Formats: sequence, structure tokens, C-alpha cells
Amino acid sequence: MEITLTTPALLFPALSLLLLAYTNRFMTLATIVRTLKSQYETTHSAHLIKQIHNLRRRLLIVRNMQAVGVGAMFGCVLSMFLLYAGFTTAGHLVFGASLIGLLISLAMSLWEIQISVDALQIELNDMQQSEEQRLATDVRHT
Repeated sequence: MEITLTTPALLFPALSLLLLAYTNRFMTLATIVRTLKSQYETTHSAHLIKQIHNLRRRLLIVRNMQAVGVGAMFGCVLSMFLLYAGFTTAGHLVFGASLIGLLISLAMSLWEIQISVDALQIELNDMQQSEEQRLATDVRHT
């Protein structure tokens, strides 16, 4: 297969948007962590401990998927340079490695989404338990 200098350049818009989405995820997680910290300091709720553990995992995954995504972009630039310099075999190999890095980054993104669903389940379970306790208390008082 023939890879020209423009082939790796085609990934730039997609990688830029992907890294922007990853940064937005990170910023959202940072806001949630700050909010949970203040909530935990006042309530010491057990479900918040579960959320904190969940957020730790998610932050590590987001950090790693950002690093792999940046590595994929770096690889694209490097492959363009190698192709420009006439090192076609090396350019092909680096571009292939960049594509694998992009796949790994996307897989980590999917994994982080699954963990964020778990975080929502924790919140829903806590709300359901609170509501069931409230209803049980209302029934006893009537």
C-alpha cells in the first residue's frame, strides 16, 4: 500500500477533536472531584467513597488515553517527516504504530465510559435507597 505525505495529515483533524474531547472529560472529572471532596467533608457518606474510587480509576484512564492520543499524533508527525525525508519503510511503520495507538486510545475511552456508567449506577442506587428509607419512614408514621 502506498502511503504519501498527506496520508498521516488526514488524521490531524480527527486527533485534534479527539484530544479536545479527552481534555473536556478531564476538566469535567476535575470539577466532580472538587464537588465530591466538599460533599464528603460534610457528610462522610459511604456512597461518596465508592464514587471517589471510581473517579480515581477514571482519572488514570483519561490521563493514559490522552498520553496515547498525543503519542499517536506525535507518530503521525514523525511519519510525515520520515516520508518527507525519504525513509518510506520507517514512515510506514511509524504511521502503523500511530494507528495502533489511536485504537488503544479509543478503547480506553470506551472503558472510561463504562466506568462512568458505573458511577451513575452508584448515584442511582443511593437515591433509590434514600427514597425507600423515606417511604418506609412515612409508612411507620401513618
